[in-house]
Amino acid sequence: MTTAVYTGSFDPITLGHLNLIKRASKVFDRVIVCIMYNKDKHPLFTMEERVRQVRTVTQRFPNVEVDSSDMLVAEYARMKGAGVVVRGLRAVSDYEKECQMALINKRLNPELETFFLPASEKYMYLSSSAVKELALFGADLSAFAPREIIGEIEAKFDGKGRK
Repeated sequence: MTTAVYTGSFDPITLGHLNLIKRASKVFDRVIVCIMYNKDKHPLFTMEERVRQVRTVTQRFPNVEVDSSDMLVAEYARMKGAGVVVRGLRAVSDYEKECQMALINKRLNPELETFFLPASEKYMYLSSSAVKELALFGADLSAFAPREIIGEIEAKFDGKGRK
């Protein structure tokens, strides 16, 4: 059984993330979506809120589970018995950064492979930051975020800034 880990901050999860999760769930027997702590980011949602949101929007995929961690990805994957890290690529700039991380992860955990999945064309521009910016200005989020959590995203904003 092949277990893959798909990591990110998912603040919030976007339709692009969800598309990658769906595609990875068709390739691997088990996919663990792990919300990681990122010291360089100031999240809009708490870790608990993000875990709940990701669980809500991925419940339709029977081989997907959701977790959170503040460990290094390579160590987390080892602990979970995962041999693969799934990473989405939107642009060439993503590729450079992701290759660097893949090499570091491989050094820390020689059994770990990185599986790069290019973003679907309709989501290549999409990021959590873009969703937050759109929400800040009261834009319709239906083409960018899962419908199940749009209300939660909008609730964090009043059209003029963060609540």
